[in-house]
Amino acid sequence: MNAIRQRAIEGLEQGDTFEIKRTFSEADIVQFEALSHDHNPVHSDARYAVAKGFDGTIAQGLLTATLITEIGGHLGWLATSMSFKFKRPVYVGEELACVWTIVRIDDRHRAEAEVIVKNSTGQAVLLAETTGVIPSEAERAVLAATPGD
Repeated sequence: MNAIRQRAIEGLEQGDTFEIKRTFSEADIVQFEALSHDHNPVHSDARYAVAKGFDGTIAQGLLTATLITEIGGHLGWLATSMSFKFKRPVYVGEELACVWTIVRIDDRHRAEAEVIVKNSTGQAVLLAETTGVIPSEAERAVLAATPGD
């Protein structure tokens, strides 16, 4: 069981911070295009991407946002809203670090989190806010009994 899931089982608190890292491959971008039907050539045609002002093809913004859903999934966070600000392009092979911080939890298990995704040079590529419902005590017991990574 990973540390993020373990923390969710123990009970989430305001101020909890989680981090994951990931690097997207060309295959990830192609697979996400097939799944999302996002056929913008900026993701698949280097000539088009360069004409658009990029150094080459770039990852889809929502593919980058899957770092947020990865953390949320480990937490058992049921999202009720998400907002994104895409700050910089993400290129194939670029290591990303996603830091998720819980900024508020109320007595009904509703929570808010702020998220920043940075590239390997420390520049923000994505800023996000998400609200959701965190696991109750009964749900945490189920998480504890569920095999997972």
